[in-house]
Amino acid sequence: MIEVVLHAGPQGPVAETRLEDLKESITRAQTTVWVDVVDPTAEEIARIGETFGFHHLALEDVERGGQRPKIDPYDDYQYIVFYGLTVDGGRCQHHQVDIFVGKHYMVTFHDGRLPVIAVTATRWRAHVRKLDSHGPGFLLYSLLDAIVDGYFPVLDEIVDRADDLEETIVLHGRPGLQAEILRLRRELLMIRRVTGPERDVVNELMRRDPPLFGQKEITYFQDVYDHLLRITDTVDIYRDLLASLLDANLSMISYSLNIVVKRLTSASIILMSIAIVAGVYGMNYDLWPAVEGHAGFFLALAFMAVLGLGEFVIFRHIDWL
Repeated sequence: MIEVVLHAGPQGPVAETRLEDLKESITRAQTTVWVDVVDPTAEEIARIGETFGFHHLALEDVERGGQRPKIDPYDDYQYIVFYGLTVDGGRCQHHQVDIFVGKHYMVTFHDGRLPVIAVTATRWRAHVRKLDSHGPGFLLYSLLDAIVDGYFPVLDEIVDRADDLEETIVLHGRPGLQAEILRLRRELLMIRRVTGPERDVVNELMRRDPPLFGQKEITYFQDVYDHLLRITDTVDIYRDLLASLLDANLSMISYSLNIVVKRLTSASIILMSIAIVAGVYGMNYDLWPAVEGHAGFFLALAFMAVLGLGEFVIFRHIDWL
């Protein structure tokens, strides 16, 4: 689905239009056009590329997906790959957002599971005439800022789950926690692999010479860069924490197993000692005291009871029981 929004100058209207009517608008001064393509098909990608004259290699990257966050400069526009994050069924998902930005336009491609794009579009329509900057630079900042701000609730949820795991491990380690810890580490690694290159992309937007945007927009990009730094630092901290939790859980499992082994060993020694006494008294010899009378049976029981109780007291004293 293709949606075209046109802002005709600082005091002009913000209205939807058709893709076929854009060829004159995208070259008109003080006009900003945003073309948003949701769940793009190959035909729609080709139509957009023909309308704006995008390079076929960039269009191939859009159609194939799975690109690394990057910024590719062309003659009169830039192709940017960013990623949005969502949580679906308790799992972190990433969604590629392809952005073409020129002097008077911005074109975005993304799937429909990324609500932050629609929120940005609504906010831009409502406030574009009140903003100090009316070009695509501020529109690009609004989009990148919304995407990056969407990382924080996703990261907060992962952090909360990591804190819960830490408390559970301290109380009692369990083998089943290993899979959850490793899953959280994979999600943090995925976020790190996204935000690291994105930081370089924003840094390049700020420092490109000659810049596509003015100094006013570059100041806003600094805010996005700072947010990415915070996210990257948080991800690194909690990746290290999860590595420590993994080791702690293994230690707690080993500790619990050691306790079980000590208790089983203690019980086995006590039972083995009693069994030895019973076996010796059960031998067909008359050398033991009172073996032929009833007193021998009770003497053997008393000896086994004293032996078992004594060993029990010793094992309790050394904390094996």
